[in-house]
Amino acid sequence: MTDAHAAPHIAEQAGTLLLGGDLPVHRLGFGAMRIIGEGVWGPPRDRDEALAVLRRAVELGIDFIDTADSYGPQISEQLIREALYPYPEGLVIGTKAGFVRTGPSQWHKLGRPEYLKQQAELSLRNLGVERIDLMQLHRIDPEVPLADQLGALVELQQEGKVRHIGLSEVSVDELSAARAVTPIASVQNQYAPSFRQSEDVLEQCEKDGTAFLPWAPVGRGEMASAESPLAAIAAEHGVSPVQLALSWLLHRSPVMLPIPGTSRVAHLEENTAAAAVRLSEAEVDRISQLLS
Repeated sequence: MTDAHAAPHIAEQAGTLLLGGDLPVHRLGFGAMRIIGEGVWGPPRDRDEALAVLRRAVELGIDFIDTADSYGPQISEQLIREALYPYPEGLVIGTKAGFVRTGPSQWHKLGRPEYLKQQAELSLRNLGVERIDLMQLHRIDPEVPLADQLGALVELQQEGKVRHIGLSEVSVDELSAARAVTPIASVQNQYAPSFRQSEDVLEQCEKDGTAFLPWAPVGRGEMASAESPLAAIAAEHGVSPVQLALSWLLHRSPVMLPIPGTSRVAHLEENTAAAAVRLSEAEVDRISQLLS
């Protein structure tokens, strides 16, 4: 199995993309949703381990961290600051707004402009930054015109508080409508080797040179189980099925920026070691067909 312990900065082997055309990031990031409590609510069960995960991510060469105001709420952003501030040069942090939380596993869309701007101000404070590198609309609120939701983020951009604007869980048509309002630097949709419903969005992002951030990039745990459909091919490479799934994503598209998350250092190291796994075109096709 690939050993991340022996390879500091191993994330660099995933290659680089330019987020928003001007922020170079390695194509294997870290999703900071799972460093908090059950149901994405409340403090982490093991605070020291959560902080250690964030610090180890940077040691491994990860220079893009994805979070959201709703993770905790606010706790994920606060942990990132506690673990990493003052931030190392080149670290890019993306956050999101557009959900209200009322309890564990409870999510309610809210895209009123004043709410989005309020949450962005909270994120600036929680992260300890003057400008958010990537501000993503967490979900489009069907009760509020899209132009108004994005308009709030554009205003923040004009005020120098947001650098780039991204979207999450959108269709090709919604992406097109958003582009009519403002440039879009990234799209974050659920996507994994075993869950490819956003294939058309990925292809559009590839045409436009837009970063595509797959969340739940190894599915809902099915890739990691002993019965994983990737177990045999992974064994051929001497890697885990999770590493193979992440490697497949990296080979699938040059705009792909997987953001696997975990609350444990050991899992982080396993995930990040996927940056060093090399697949032939035939192997990529074989995995695609196996999981189609």
